[in-house]
Amino acid sequence: MADIRELLRKEDVRSISRRYFISNGFDGTLTSIGVIVGAYLSGVPDGLTVFKIGLGAAVGLGTSGVWSVWEIERAEKQAEIVRIERAMLTDLEDTKVQRDQVGARKVNAVASGIGPLIGIILPLLPFLLHEIYLSLLEATLVGIAIGVLVLFSFGAYLGSISKQNWIVAGVRMGLAGLVVAFLNLFLPG
Repeated sequence: MADIRELLRKEDVRSISRRYFISNGFDGTLTSIGVIVGAYLSGVPDGLTVFKIGLGAAVGLGTSGVWSVWEIERAEKQAEIVRIERAMLTDLEDTKVQRDQVGARKVNAVASGIGPLIGIILPLLPFLLHEIYLSLLEATLVGIAIGVLVLFSFGAYLGSISKQNWIVAGVRMGLAGLVVAFLNLFLPG
């Protein structure tokens, strides 16, 4: 655990993990909004079915996030080790440098997998309240609203770390959710 905390103090590890988390969270949220609107327009009869369909997307995108980043970072970190070894004229096998590279790869892969899970599951939660508190239309609208808020949060966070106007950055990201919902209205369903 101490190694993870040490790695998270490094700006390059945090920066790369943040990029993967936000990028894949963005993809997951837009996917969730697409699933929500598509399910409603296609006449899926109950919220639990919509939730299960969304969970399938979460498993797919979460696995993709972890697996692809694991492989991407394995290749990138190995290439970096080779460059360092050539420059230093030494083998870095079983050194702190190599262990840090492996640890950073793990942190990046986990962040990449968590982003889409959050982005997909949060907008799906209203569908668990279908037939208890919400109609399918209400669950759909609340799910879209939650998705837009998740996207807004991602944008606001990025705006704050880049010293931009966080509200403008949040609105720009949130707008993508509304665009996806709107475009889905024109698909055959």
